[in-house]
Amino acid sequence: MNKIILYVLIAYLFITNLVAFMLMGIDKSKAKAGKWRIKERTLFISALIGGSIGANAGMQVFRHKTKHIQFVIGMPAILILHIVVAVLCVIYL
Repeated sequence: MNKIILYVLIAYLFITNLVAFMLMGIDKSKAKAGKWRIKERTLFISALIGGSIGANAGMQVFRHKTKHIQFVIGMPAILILHIVVAVLCVIYL
């Protein structure tokens, strides 16, 4: 049973990180084209629910939101929080 939970967790994290990465790319292309944008709240939520690696990678790959202090500090902070939670889970579970 534990293997199934682990596989589901890995799939969930893969998908959320892929979506967060794609959202950064989509928002960047929309910004360049002067079109409708993805809300910053949505970008942060995608990182908070598990997509922090994808969001941070998207910021770097697409060079998006790298001048906005709330993203420059906030996205890495969410990633660090996720790392701390993962380490604590490994230690205590």
